[in-house]
This record gives sequence, C-alpha cells and structure tokens, in this order.
Amino acid sequence: MNKTVLITGASRGIGKAIAFRFAREGFRTVLCARGEGELFRTRDQLLALGASCLAVTADVGKAEDCRRLFEEAQKAFGTVDILINNAGISHIGLLQDMTDTEWDSLLHTNLSSVFYCCRQAIPSMVAAQQGRILNISSVWGAVGASCEAAYSATKGGINALTKALAKELAPSNIQVNALACGAIDTAMNSFLSEEEEAALIDEIPAGRLGRPEEAAETAFRILSSPAYLTGQIITLDGGWQ
Repeated sequence: MNKTVLITGASRGIGKAIAFRFAREGFRTVLCARGEGELFRTRDQLLALGASCLAVTADVGKAEDCRRLFEEAQKAFGTVDILINNAGISHIGLLQDMTDTEWDSLLHTNLSSVFYCCRQAIPSMVAAQQGRILNISSVWGAVGASCEAAYSATKGGINALTKALAKELAPSNIQVNALACGAIDTAMNSFLSEEEEAALIDEIPAGRLGRPEEAAETAFRILSSPAYLTGQIITLDGGWQ
C-alpha cells in the first residue's frame, strides 16, 4: 500500500484508533496533534509495528499551522490521499456563561480546522482526480444538546460543510463524508461521574458506550466504500439518537 492518510487529533481516542487501523493495512500515516507527549508515543508505537509514520505537532485551528502540516507531509510521503479531520474539543455549560475566548477556541479547533485542512488537501486531490475526506462529527450536530449548544453548532457546521463540499468535489472523483459519533468511551467523556455515565448508558439502546476501535473500523469502511458514497453523514451511536 503506497497511499498516505493524514489524521488530525491523532494522539489519543478515536484518532489514535484510526491511525492503528490504517497502519495495519499498510498505509503511510501522518499524525497531527497540538501536544508532543502522547503524539510522539503514538508515533513510536506505530513505528514499532513497522508502519511508515510521521508525527507533526500543529494547531490545525490555525491556517499557518495547517500549511506547515501539509508541507511536512508532502516532503515525507508526497500526496495525501486520505484526509481525516478528527481534531476536536468539547465545552459543557450554559451558552450565556461562555466566554469569547472559549467560543473562539471551540470554533477554531472543531470547524475552522476542517476548512483549513480541506483547503490544503484539495488541490493535489483534484490534480490526481481522486481522494477521500472524512470528517468526524457528532450526533449533536444533527439534533443538538442542552448545555452543549456551541459544540453542537460546530458539529452542525461540519455536517453542512461535508454535504456542500461533496457536491463541489464529486466531479473530481473526491468523496467527502462524515462520521457522526454518539457516546464513545474516550477522554472527552471522562468528566462524567459514575452515576452520570450510568444514566447516559440507560438512554442508549445498545446498553454501553461505543469503543474507539468501533469508530475506527467504521471510518475505515466508509473510506473503503465505493466512490458513489459521498455527501453522507453516517451515524454510529448504538441506536441512541
């Protein structure tokens, strides 16, 4: 396999699981996260498995960091064949209590990052007349969540961007889809107390949280699907929403 996949937010959780899933298939992996520690540990784990892997520290909510990320990826492996926009943060609280800084951070990390990374990836994909983009979204992007209004807005923006960009890029044989995750057992949900987690699980027909490996497998299957699959928001939530 001589194809390259670039994954943002790849140091832990869903992003890390996706990296391992693609590495097992022989893909060259470009991993990106803001911090060095967990990112480089993930890189070293992949290298120990014999995978071709590049780790780049970057804040993909900043346009200049995205340019540098793709420049380094191109130097190492050439064209990025698959882009997975996974970087994201959450915010729990009433909208009226949210500060300007918290809103800007959420917007840049969750939504601007998708725009910036897509903008960097598209030219080479168009030149090659092939490519795939997967945006990691959330069930809240479709139905919204109380006390997560701003987060829901960013994920709703990702869904709209996915659908519109898929139409824009379909003539160039580039597929754009989104994976809308429900409650996945990652650090993002570690703030839940045992009682809160139990109450949440009671609402999920599957009777449990999803696993990062399940999200990774779903992502891999979406990105391995026939080219006619594009512009779709595919939900993985155990029947929750």
